[in-house]
Amino acid sequence: MPVRHLSTDSRGDQKGGYKMSTDATEIDNNGRRHFLIGVGVVTAGAAVGKLYGQTIIEKLGGKSAGDKKPSAANASFQPHAFVRIGSDDQVTIIVGKSEMGQGVHTGLPMILADELDIDPRRVKVEVAGHDKAFYHPFLPAQFTGGSMSIMTTYEPLRKAGATARAMLLSAAAKQWGVPVANLTTDNGVVLGGRRRATYGELAEAASALPVPKNVALKDSKDFKYIGKSLSRLDGHDKVTGRAEFSIDVQRPGMLIAMIARSPVSLGKMKSFDDSAARAVAGVVDVKAVPSGVAVFATNTWAAGRGRDALKVQWEAGANASISTQSLRDQYRKLSRTPGLVALKAEGVDKALATAAKRIDVEYELPFLAHAAMEPLNAVADVTANKCEIWAGTQGQSQDVMLAAAALGMKGEQIVIHTTYLGGAFGRRSSFDSDFIIEAVHASKAVGKPVKVVWSREDDMRGGYYRPYNITRIQAGVDKSGMPVALRATAVGTPVLAASAFAPMIVKDGIDPSSVEGLATMPYAIPNLHSEIHNAPATIPILWWRSVGNSITGFVVNSALDELAVLGQRDPLELRRELLKDKPRHLAVLNKVAELGEFAKSAPAGHARGIALHESFGSIAAHVAEVSVQGNDVTVHRVSCVIDCGLAVNPDQVIAQMQSCIVYGLSAALRGEITIEGGVPQQSNFNDYPVVRMNESPQIDVAIINSGAPLGGVGEPGLPGVAPAVCNAIFAATGKRVRRLPISTGLAQA
Repeated sequence: MPVRHLSTDSRGDQKGGYKMSTDATEIDNNGRRHFLIGVGVVTAGAAVGKLYGQTIIEKLGGKSAGDKKPSAANASFQPHAFVRIGSDDQVTIIVGKSEMGQGVHTGLPMILADELDIDPRRVKVEVAGHDKAFYHPFLPAQFTGGSMSIMTTYEPLRKAGATARAMLLSAAAKQWGVPVANLTTDNGVVLGGRRRATYGELAEAASALPVPKNVALKDSKDFKYIGKSLSRLDGHDKVTGRAEFSIDVQRPGMLIAMIARSPVSLGKMKSFDDSAARAVAGVVDVKAVPSGVAVFATNTWAAGRGRDALKVQWEAGANASISTQSLRDQYRKLSRTPGLVALKAEGVDKALATAAKRIDVEYELPFLAHAAMEPLNAVADVTANKCEIWAGTQGQSQDVMLAAAALGMKGEQIVIHTTYLGGAFGRRSSFDSDFIIEAVHASKAVGKPVKVVWSREDDMRGGYYRPYNITRIQAGVDKSGMPVALRATAVGTPVLAASAFAPMIVKDGIDPSSVEGLATMPYAIPNLHSEIHNAPATIPILWWRSVGNSITGFVVNSALDELAVLGQRDPLELRRELLKDKPRHLAVLNKVAELGEFAKSAPAGHARGIALHESFGSIAAHVAEVSVQGNDVTVHRVSCVIDCGLAVNPDQVIAQMQSCIVYGLSAALRGEITIEGGVPQQSNFNDYPVVRMNESPQIDVAIINSGAPLGGVGEPGLPGVAPAVCNAIFAATGKRVRRLPISTGLAQA
């Protein structure tokens, strides 16, 4: 895959950036904004803490890592839950965020190390257990999602590093009898004239000092590491196989379990015959569990063969009549009727009626699987008074709460060990912690440690999916070709409405995830009106990388191109006009147009498309260059520009943009889960193909450091990929792709 890395633009200072207090009672507006961005919320407030105070804090019994005492063997210095300095000079960062490939085990140490004044490559990463010290600043729960890992820990980690450094300086000043102002630090050493002492040598003395409440942070111009590229600190362990994923976990006496689940989504087990399964060599036991029938064996192969030998009678339930076509018919009818108003424009009807030209079109997006590299799995060891869990999880607090409920235990009896995650994209944060609770039930059933393993087929067919969606767009332009109105009617199952967030963020039936990027689009289109229909949750759905933005980004950018053609305007120039009062957006748009050579003639047989979308506090834009032969599309090049406020590790940001582009192309070109008789039809990468190395385009990435409050990175690079490609297809062929995947939509165009 040809990849070009471009230098970042340095603009502004971080004085206006993200601010957050480690005291949960002190949350300023900038910090609160990031929480709202991360969960796709327009309004929220004290109800968050109230709800979770009842459902999580009281049940979990979490204790603060800041209260832990250092071991006698190494009387270390730990002024904050996030950092520990040992007398052996080992600096450790305790990370409460899950590492699933996004790079937090590099980015977070860089933030701490810059204020502490030590090379981040000398910082050891320790993964925190479930602990209230690592709860989200605006939600009493420990989880990783919403592209919020860097933005919500940036200020706390800087303060932790600066606090530790200040205390080490004070300890040295006290020992040497000199003013603190006469001392400085350099890469883990306190210096004062001819005197020097390592952090480890000062650790014990520093630990006896009071922790200062307020410390000065560096000016951004003095950063040594933040804003500069650093290779992945966990890269060596991952490529050499030393990194432990949950699939690697081994426990004494552990059994492997594979579970037979209903082929019909949400179906139930009626009865089963396990005689043939028990005859398979290596099979130890067979038990009914809430999600189906578990076959326990000494190895994965035997567990799988035993499961295949089961004879199970299933109760299909109401979903037996569900199909993609039945949903399509239902959604199309709903899109023609008034829905719940998410954004009201009084003049939309009149503006559409008097428009010089109008469009009335539908965009259809399919169910999508998360398809992470590591299929779902978890290990549990349930004993009479304790349950230990090893899992690659995004939601430790929910997992602990639900495991405790399943076992009739208290939260403090549940110990969770978070391993590396082999990808997640939202799937390892399901509403019911399904794959983890399966392991808990399985271990309890046999009284031994059990690793529950999902096959790729289990993972692909077992739910949960990005919601199926149909959005109708009615829009018009005036005689000059400028948009005068746009009405969007979106039909789909709301994601957040099925989550624990629902009571405080779903207001009057409006789920923000259904309209994020649509009702909140940055384009200055007058008479912008949006409505939604909340379809029933027949097929299990879940947040998928970029949540609602992966849908609305396609709809908005496709509709803009259609309006440009309708008004005989250049799609780039139309966007520039609609963003003229949004300088940050306009800068990203102009940069990507330059980077992707949008205004230049494409090579013979090629064409280019453009898209821009704002999500998770960041702005990302894409230019795609494609060629089309019949219904076969080749994507030759994708250029991307992102403004995430500040790129803590530019190399990490570039990697995430590359990931978003490849993941987004996989979904756009061929990704689709179809349903027949309630049964998902795709099962593996043979019928749910992803972009392979030989298909991957040249990727160019540029970063704009605007100095705006920190935004997310892991998801914002995805929403613009599909519309940029489809807009390029139209430029090449005159065929408008309104149904994804492209392999289906182009054939019908």
